[in-house]
Amino acid sequence: MQYDIVIRGGVVIDGSGLPRYQADVGIADGRIATIGKIADGGREVIDAEGHVVAPGFIDGHTHMDAQVFWDPLGTCSCWHGVTSVVMGNCGFSLAPCAEKDKLLVMRNLERAEDISPSAMEAGIRWSWTTFAEYLDAVDRLPKGINYAAYVGHSALRTYVMGERAFDQEANSEDLSAMKRELRNAIKAGAAGFSTSRTSAHQTPDDRPVASRLANWQEVRELVGVMGELGAGVFEIAQEDVPTRERLHDFLARMKSLALETGVPTTFGVVYFRKMPHIWRAFYELVDDTVAAGGKMLVQGTSRWISTLLSFESTLPFDKAPVWSEIRKLPLAEQESAVRNPGIRARLIEAAREYMTKRHNIVGAEARPPDFEYFFVLDKPMPPYRSVADIARERGQDPLEVMLDLALEKHLKQFFIQPIVNEDQDVVLAMMRHPRSVVTFSDSGAHVSQIMDSSIQTHLLGYWVRERQALTLEQAVRKITFDLATFWGLKGRGLLREGNWADVVIFDPQAVAPQMPTLEYDLPAGARRLKQKATGIKATIVNGQVLLRDNEHTGVFPGRLLRGPLAATA
Repeated sequence: MQYDIVIRGGVVIDGSGLPRYQADVGIADGRIATIGKIADGGREVIDAEGHVVAPGFIDGHTHMDAQVFWDPLGTCSCWHGVTSVVMGNCGFSLAPCAEKDKLLVMRNLERAEDISPSAMEAGIRWSWTTFAEYLDAVDRLPKGINYAAYVGHSALRTYVMGERAFDQEANSEDLSAMKRELRNAIKAGAAGFSTSRTSAHQTPDDRPVASRLANWQEVRELVGVMGELGAGVFEIAQEDVPTRERLHDFLARMKSLALETGVPTTFGVVYFRKMPHIWRAFYELVDDTVAAGGKMLVQGTSRWISTLLSFESTLPFDKAPVWSEIRKLPLAEQESAVRNPGIRARLIEAAREYMTKRHNIVGAEARPPDFEYFFVLDKPMPPYRSVADIARERGQDPLEVMLDLALEKHLKQFFIQPIVNEDQDVVLAMMRHPRSVVTFSDSGAHVSQIMDSSIQTHLLGYWVRERQALTLEQAVRKITFDLATFWGLKGRGLLREGNWADVVIFDPQAVAPQMPTLEYDLPAGARRLKQKATGIKATIVNGQVLLRDNEHTGVFPGRLLRGPLAATA
């Protein structure tokens, strides 16, 4: 047999969690044709000796709905072995929405997900109104990786209600219209329906995003549409649960919804240092729901969720007096100002004053620092040293040390500030849970604030190689098969003959994230954080080599992954 690609001599870790084995992999017509000893040749032969051959990684929590229009390659996800993503999480999608109303959708995305409105305006060619038309538009685009897409609740509300979506509950006519559009979207191939009920999601004018105005009955009826159709996944950014009573009420509603509709339900779970009991309650919810016959999965991550801060990008004190004026200057002039003893003293005084006040900070926006949890990002993977520790060693004030460290790199030093998941033992416990996957990257969102597109290579480099806390088999399953199974991505996430040839070939002794950089390469010159990886020899999508040593080969083999009710699925 003549193969398109033969991968020779690699160690196959197939995604199932079963033990690794040595084998060749033959690819033909976009699919895996043979796994075993292959004598025949191929149009291309990849020497995988000393490398792992695994299914392409899957990310179930992204916000690449806008980015897909200006970034056909799918960065930064593709650089970390990701071959398929689910976008439209947390109630945020670009459809349904007519072009004349696009500012309503952008209002939901701008602050809550840190997606530049100027980049969206410049980078998106609007050609849809309904969600089905949006899917068709994505289908036509050149794509490096595969995309599935949720219908976002905020977009659904603004499509039906207009400005009323931001300050009113839906009436019966509104709800009927939303259900009709959602039903059509699922039939056209939407991956499901997503919503947000968290105060972390606000508009630029400090109002709740549209989905947060919905009462629980509205959510129940919309999820019920998927239950009636027998298709689609429900994803939710959870409600705030400041008290045990609120927590128990929310958990009870979530369990009831999953059981009464039969719809697979998923959400992110993180560790809050100030509310350490919360994460266990959500895992108990998942276990209880599954035991009762429901389908539920936790979206976890492999590290802190944290902001990356620097004088080049964003700092915690940017809105403080003195700082706000200095930060408008070119970087070289900022450096001169920080080196000026008089200005430096005023900056430190203003920062101390700023840290004593309350601020309306949402999502991944920079917080006034607790220097015990404010680290110097001097290498791609931990351990990192906190500014507080360095200050104690030097016998100085942490604010003084932060400025000195920045000046040592001419203000190009990154600092990393955890928002959640500070306890890495808890992160490990969450990853090990059988109903948890590693997927909470938010790729496409918060692009100037966080850089979590690398959670897959962090998992392999840090937790598997450096900490030896998980086996490669366990880790690969957490980013492949478990996700493909839950989201119904048939023929993906598992190396089996007949499955789609989404494959990543990596060196287990070298795979890791690289250091992030700050770039101004978005439409309209908007900025973003970028991060590549080392140790990945090749990434194959639908049987074509997309990346070779993480450099693009020029092809765009990605596809739109439609749900099971779509005629073209």
